[in-house]
Amino acid sequence: MRVLPGHSQKPDYIFVMMVFLLTFFGLVMIASSSMVASMDKFGSSYSYVIRQIGSLIIGLILMFLAAKIDYRFWKKNAIWLFLITIILLILVFIPGLGVKINGAQRWIGIGSKMFQPAEIIKITFIIYLAAWLDKKGENIKHPLSGFLPFVILVGLVSFLIIKQPDIGTMSVILLTSAIMFFTSGARLSHISLGAGGLVILMGILIKAAPYRMQRLLVFLNPAVDSQGSSYHINQALLAIGTGGWWGLGFGQSKQKYLYLPMPHTDSIFAIIAEELGFVRTGIILLVFVFLGMRGFKIAKYAPDSFSRLLAVGITSWILIQVFVNIASMLNLIPMTGVPLPFISYGGSSLIFLLAAVGIMINISKNSQKGIR
Repeated sequence: MRVLPGHSQKPDYIFVMMVFLLTFFGLVMIASSSMVASMDKFGSSYSYVIRQIGSLIIGLILMFLAAKIDYRFWKKNAIWLFLITIILLILVFIPGLGVKINGAQRWIGIGSKMFQPAEIIKITFIIYLAAWLDKKGENIKHPLSGFLPFVILVGLVSFLIIKQPDIGTMSVILLTSAIMFFTSGARLSHISLGAGGLVILMGILIKAAPYRMQRLLVFLNPAVDSQGSSYHINQALLAIGTGGWWGLGFGQSKQKYLYLPMPHTDSIFAIIAEELGFVRTGIILLVFVFLGMRGFKIAKYAPDSFSRLLAVGITSWILIQVFVNIASMLNLIPMTGVPLPFISYGGSSLIFLLAAVGIMINISKNSQKGIR
């Protein structure tokens, strides 16, 4: 029996369970991977995991609230959410507000607290793009009223992110936007044209910044400059290879002893593979795959076009970010810095991912039929 939009169904508990499993696993792995770095920086082995628990509590509160708020609220306020986030991305470059770490201008500091607007734009731009594509309808197929404005929108966001610079986040946003554009009914010729333009853009960006060219050369030949530019990827590959089939055992990583850079953040997958091995790491990857399947199922039974595009966008964001993080650790793509969703240390990432999960829960509650 079809249920009209607005009639409450049970939320997709399986989707929620997958999120909780990944988040709990993330806390466990942060506790293990950050012990040495935490002791070195704070004098305590568990400072990072305690901070992540604090972010988790905030994220769960936002998830609960987002699950209660009707998804149509986000459509009505999409433009304001988008504009506020654009302002935050600009504030990153304001002296006294923006915080620069390791050459990257990605954070806003308020007292001792910092947050990363690039994590907020991932969800607010998905919301705005879903509302915009829904409003365009069939006009999205027109080159002047559909494709060109889409390119301008995505270009504006990409420009502000690449200036930080954060090519990893830019890649996630570009790919997510392309999938949403395709889902809305865009022409394949327009998508192909956009893909070609992206290749040219990436070539220009690599040419413009020597460090990006160095990353490309390291990707092509990880053996070059093993103690310099290729040190990070070599240590990651060493950790993954050392894990073998079953791993060294939980807490037994050698690379976390200040050999592998960022072991609890962007490089946490390498520590997981080292400690748990290929078989158990494969189970974690299957959980992500299953999470994606449930997310797209929520999109399939979404009550209207806006909620369908929103669910596709959120699910695609998560899966693309998983791929970019793991592929860079395996040297399948050039090294880039994005966190592994729900698992890597990072308050901004976890908080807004859980807020997005709350939106998915509300969409599933308003689905055309119960999701099984």
